[in-house]
Formats: sequence, structure tokens, C-alpha cells
Amino acid sequence: HIEGKGIVTQDAGGLAQKGGATWSHVLIAASASDIHTTRVGMAAADLIIGCDPIVTASPETVLRMGAGRTQVALNAHSTPTAAFVKDAQWPNPAQACMAEIMQTVGQSGVSSFDADAVATRLMGDSIYTNPLMLGYAWQKGWVPLARASLMRAIELNAVAVDQNKAAFEWGCQAAHRWDSVARLLSPGQIVDFKKRESLDHLIERRVEFLTGYQNAAYAERYRAFALKVKQAEEAIKPKLRLTEAVARNLFKLMAYKDEYEVARLHTDPAFLARIQNQFEGDFKLNYHLAPPFMSPRNSEGELQKRKFGPYMLTTFKLLARLKRLRGTTFDVLGRTEERREERALLAEYQASLDEVLATLSPANHGAALEIARLPERIAGFGHVKARNIKATRGVWVELMARFRASVS
Repeated sequence: HIEGKGIVTQDAGGLAQKGGATWSHVLIAASASDIHTTRVGMAAADLIIGCDPIVTASPETVLRMGAGRTQVALNAHSTPTAAFVKDAQWPNPAQACMAEIMQTVGQSGVSSFDADAVATRLMGDSIYTNPLMLGYAWQKGWVPLARASLMRAIELNAVAVDQNKAAFEWGCQAAHRWDSVARLLSPGQIVDFKKRESLDHLIERRVEFLTGYQNAAYAERYRAFALKVKQAEEAIKPKLRLTEAVARNLFKLMAYKDEYEVARLHTDPAFLARIQNQFEGDFKLNYHLAPPFMSPRNSEGELQKRKFGPYMLTTFKLLARLKRLRGTTFDVLGRTEERREERALLAEYQASLDEVLATLSPANHGAALEIARLPERIAGFGHVKARNIKATRGVWVELMARFRASVS
């Protein structure tokens, strides 16, 4: 409007695609009379600003692309879809999406970078990804509007004006001088080469964590079991893959995130310092929790979260000091079905491994490794975790039966 051009826009929602994906069709012409539709036609897009690879590679978008015509400015960062909640093994299809887009418009028609990382690192919030992508596309020469017009539009919108202008400029820099922007994102990583973490260091880091999680005795139980597996595996294999799997997964089962641990993590001074550094001005923290004794349940009997105010930090500080009660007679919070299940799972895992170690050999080492990695399938919390445990138990029974058959 500032430049006197014709303009038609239409926002289209696709709730089934990505739990809230939106396409904005923008048509610009010398005059309004030159525009005869409200949406970009098939294979008729001159520019697609793709803020997410999954949405950009969806049929709704790809049908608008035309080889030799369409330019795609693409944010390479892909946000997991709702499928990730139900499938812990969900593979992020970002690379496949990128390949499909390139196949449609050609490699020269796609320019991409991780706009989320740039916005978060340089602007402090990924919410500025969109104006950053606009600046990127404009610098490439793909937006038929003057910079002054875009800046004035940001001013007229009157929302975070300075920040949106800055995001636009960073987008321009990303398009024009990407090497300089990349150095700002990770200046130390250009020359920082790290060796792969040794198995001993992996175990000791977890011993340190479990000492803070519970106490030194609890951590020593972890170390002793891991070293027992190491001793058994060293006798038959030079590469200690089984020991590493146990070190990771035994730790996962021992460090289950109960109410005491949630409180400890939320009151960690380092965490609170990061929160203070991330936000400015007068802000308050709210906590979304589902205490088992006072939370409502849905029609399927699953606990529903409620919002609690900043006063919960005081409660967390008290609760964190009560971690010594974990697993004792006085552990009232540990009497719920979920906590009993977590303790039982740990005992079952150790019992299974004890059985495995008793007859471990080069011939059944692969089957033992599969058993050791079973906890990797158990993700989430509450009813999500319960569902994954139930599914994993079926596989667990099958793997143990197969292992016993291999040694009989």
C-alpha cells in the first residue's frame, strides 16, 4: 500500500498437517486490477518463504512450486510434529523434506540456513525467525518491495519494532555474509575439536549426577553394577558396547524424574540464573504440574496438568531437601503407581542383566546388547511413559526368551 501497488493476502490453516501450520498467500502486482485470485496458483509461486521444512515440503506448498521459477528461502530448523508425542522413535524428516524441495525446484532454487539458531543466538528468542527470514529473502532480491517500505510497515505494526527491524537486518546479513554470521553463532567451534568421551568418564559423570540426585551410596550402587558388566564383557569382547549401553540405560532408570528431582532441578542456582538472563523486565514464572493427589483426570483416567504460580518455587526448595526420603518408608510421594512402576522397572532391568551376564558369550553378545538398550524405548512422563513401558515389556519378554534359547 505504501508503494501504491496492488496487494491480496490470504492466510490458510492446515490443522491436520502440523497441529497449527499456516500458509500465507501473498500476491503483489502493479495494480489491484492485475490480480484475479486470492491464492497463489499451481506452480505459480515466485517466492516461498519456508519457516519450517516439513510444512514447506507438504503437498499444499510443493504444488505451488515451479522449476525455473520459484525461489525457496528455507529455515533448515525443523520443529517436531505432534507425532513425536506418541512415537518416541519418531524420525525427524527434515533432510528428506529438503531433498524433496530441491527435487521440485532444483538445487539452485533453494537457499537455506538455520534461522531458529540465528534468531535465538543473536536476538534471544526464536520468535524472530519470521522477520529474519523476510530479511534473508529481501537481501536475495526476491521480495519486490523497497526496504524503506518494509521498515515503515514494521513501525506501523507497532509491535517490538526495534527487535523486528534488527531481525530483518540479521536476515540480510545471513544472505549476504553468512560466514560472518556463522562465526557469531559458534565462534569457539571453528577450532575446538573434542575427543569422544571415554567409557570411564561417562560412568563417572553419571556417578556425580546420581550423588546429587540422591546420595553417594546410591551413586556407588550404579558404579558397582556398571563395573560388574565391564568386567564380564572384557573377558569376551575388546569393544565394550554392552557396558556403555548399560552405563547409559541403568542411569536412565535410576535417575527417574520424580517430584523430588523436579524440585531439585527447578531450584538449581545455574538453572535460575539462565532464566534470569533469558528474560528482561518484570516477569513471573508459572509451573504446569500434575500432582497425583490433587490433579483432575480426563475421561481416560489420565492426570491433567494445572497451572501453579511463582509461590511453587518455595515449595520446590522444601521438596528438594526431602529427597533423602526417596524409597524409604516415609516416602509418601513414592507410593503412587507410577513411582512403584519405576522402582520395579529398575529391579527388573538389573535382574535381567544379572541373568545375561551369567552366560554371556561372543555368540549371544548381540542379544545381550538388545536387552541392555531396552530402556531407550521408554520415554516421556506420566501416562505417556506408562504406555511406553507397557509396549516395551512385550519386547522385553521376547528378547529374554530369545536369549535363553540361545544358551540352552
